[in-house]
Amino acid sequence: MQERANVLLEALPYIQRFHGKTIVVKIGGSIMGNEKLLDLMLQDVVLLSYVGMKTVLVHGGGPEITEEMRKLGKAPKFVHGLRVTDEETMEILHEQLAGKINKEIVLSISKHGGRAVGIAGMDGNFIRAKKMQYKTTTRSGREVEVDLGLVGEVEEINPTVINYLVGTGYIPVIAPIGVDTEGHSLNINADIVAAELAVAVHAKKLVLITDVPGVLRDPKDEKSVIPVLTLTEAQRLLSEKVIRGGMIPKLEACIKAVQNGVERAHILHGAMPHALLLEILTEKGVGTMIERG
Repeated sequence: MQERANVLLEALPYIQRFHGKTIVVKIGGSIMGNEKLLDLMLQDVVLLSYVGMKTVLVHGGGPEITEEMRKLGKAPKFVHGLRVTDEETMEILHEQLAGKINKEIVLSISKHGGRAVGIAGMDGNFIRAKKMQYKTTTRSGREVEVDLGLVGEVEEINPTVINYLVGTGYIPVIAPIGVDTEGHSLNINADIVAAELAVAVHAKKLVLITDVPGVLRDPKDEKSVIPVLTLTEAQRLLSEKVIRGGMIPKLEACIKAVQNGVERAHILHGAMPHALLLEILTEKGVGTMIERG
């Protein structure tokens, strides 16, 4: 019994520190396809809400979308972690991401006693976006532009609706689809949306839930997690190409958030039960934390 009391006492200063503060959590990766892990994570989100934290949830849906594409005979294609999106893929995103997946998360939060509202970035035009002009460097060192299709980048986030929802006790559940000036919907990387949103709502923390234990010093060794990174160290890892694939937009998102006022950003392993609580409410934490330094 004393051990349980000690756990609660360890959490107390963190509950006090983040009471009334906004925390943006992005859930993605294989956790979205694992009903049990997702349910545990959403329990964490509800608990944080009940102890007074204003929790905003952004979700991906990669595995489900990929599966739906394969059912239709479409081969998914990614460039540095970004999904190439044509009109047919965009339709799948509307049906799966903004529809089925979003509503399942809302229902699960409700099951655990939370109050959630599911919205997509085009609702109320709260995420204004433009088509991404993506450039990459070839092995020979030549810079080339890659057409990612209907992939967007955030131009502006109007946080009014989000601030209203968290201010009245709701947990916003956001599908990362934006809208351009001509009324076209655009697929936006969920990590990027979470980072931009964290800045717009003046969040205390940004937490990205992913498939790896954190930022790895050696991509082949899952035990080489770097617990804490300063902005300078994180940027160096990117420039030295230590970070690859889908981790690139995640670390870039964390850097951008911290550069623009978010106190700390975290990258956590979704396969660890209650990773969110362990990171926010305990001294040691898990995963990688990025701070200004």
